[in-house]
This record gives sequence, structure tokens and C-alpha cells, in this order.
Amino acid sequence: MSEQSVASAPPGEVRKGESRVGLVRRARRINRELAEAYPYAHPELDFENPYELLVATVLSAQTTDLRVNQTTPALFAKYPTPEDLAAADPEELEQIIRPTGFFRAKAKSLLGLSAALRDRFGGEVPGKLKDLVTLPGVGRKTANVVLGNAFGVPGITVDTHFGRLARRFGWTTSEDPEKVEQDVAALFPKSEWTMLSHRVVFHGRRVCHSRKPACGACSIAALCPAYGEGETDPEKAKKLLKYELGGAPGQRLKPPPDFPGKPAPPLGAE
Repeated sequence: MSEQSVASAPPGEVRKGESRVGLVRRARRINRELAEAYPYAHPELDFENPYELLVATVLSAQTTDLRVNQTTPALFAKYPTPEDLAAADPEELEQIIRPTGFFRAKAKSLLGLSAALRDRFGGEVPGKLKDLVTLPGVGRKTANVVLGNAFGVPGITVDTHFGRLARRFGWTTSEDPEKVEQDVAALFPKSEWTMLSHRVVFHGRRVCHSRKPACGACSIAALCPAYGEGETDPEKAKKLLKYELGGAPGQRLKPPPDFPGKPAPPLGAE
């Protein structure tokens, strides 16, 4: 299937008879379309350095980035370095991070990873995947977030949003995050991995929701095999849009330095 035929295919029909070359072309077309829809895509956790990003990412499990961003200012004010965090009183730490949920398990991970940073890495966050995944509470997803956004090392971040959309787009059929990462990595140049992750997650949070995707307000509907799983009526779908697409702010409380400060208009707007 040529790129031209993909672009003109009816929504939901793009995978019929699709070759490997066609899949790659369609995947890369989706990436380009998402780049146009979200030119300001960025990590939605507030952070100033690798340590803060690592801690914030661990805290983001099973909660929203907004909730983490509301919690970390007090956390980093009290424990500005890994050494400080490693010496924290567990009960005090638990109380600070309680709003993020699962606070006892998260406190245990934070105490363990900060002690490991202090004892094994000189108080610095390592810039290699093999080292990061040895830290308590740190898996490939967290490691790739830190590598891609704090060290500029390309990585694909497979969170619940990314995995859901990768399957809807037909990039993978796997539920296993590591297999999803491998399948998607094979479709894109390594240089695109980090920004691809941001764009897909942005789209998943704003448009392609888990329970009720806004198919009728989706800029890549013609490229998506899963079109029709959600609301297809444009006006009804528009009401499902979230964050800046729905007229509300995003999840960051302090935008990153390169954030333009003006979100893109809602999909379909003039």
C-alpha cells in the first residue's frame, strides 16, 4: 500500500493487505502528523535535573503527572540531593508523597534508589540503561524517560498510553511492554524514539483515550485501523478532548524552558 493510498483509505481500513513496507510508511506518516498536531510535545513531569526526573518518574506510577507535579516541590525542597533523600525519615517521606498513591512502596523505592545513587554512583544519576535498571523501582520505562529527557539518549517509553496506541495503530499486537518497545523501535529511526514517545503519549492523553477515544476529532483517523472504537461524530468527539485541546491546561505546573507558552489550537480549529 503506497503512502498516497494510505492517506486516502477509509478510516479503519488501512491494514487490509498491508505489507511491511506499508506498515513502516504508515507508522512514519502517523509520527509526522502527530508532530504537526503537537509541535510542543514534551515530558509532562516538572524537573530541573536528572535526579528530579528520576524521582518524579518513579512517583508517576498509578497516578497523573499533574498529581506528581503538585507533590514534588515540597519533596525536592526537603530532599534536594540523593544524599538527602537517602537519609530521609521513612515516615516523613511517606507523608510528603502520600498524594501520589502507593506511598509506602514508592517511599521504599525512593530510599533504595537514592542510597544506591549515593553508594554506587557518587550521588549522580547514571546515564546508561544497564545501570539505571539496577536501581530499586526503576524499570526500562523509567530508565528510557530519564535517558531520553535528561541525557539526550534516544529511547521509547512504553507506558499505558503508548502501549494502547501502538496496538490501535497496528504497530504491535503485544501486551508486553518490552516487546512493544522492540516492535515499535523497528519501525522508526533511533533519532525519533524520544519525541515519538512524547507525541504518542500526548495523543493518548488528549484524544485517543482508553475507554472513549475521540475518533471524530482525531487528526490521524484516516491512518488508524482502530477508527470507530470511540465516538465518531465530530461534535460529540470534540467534547471528549482533554487538556489544551479541550480548553484546559496541561499537566505541568512550570513549563520546560523551550515550551513556547502557547498551545496548539484544538484539532479541527481554524
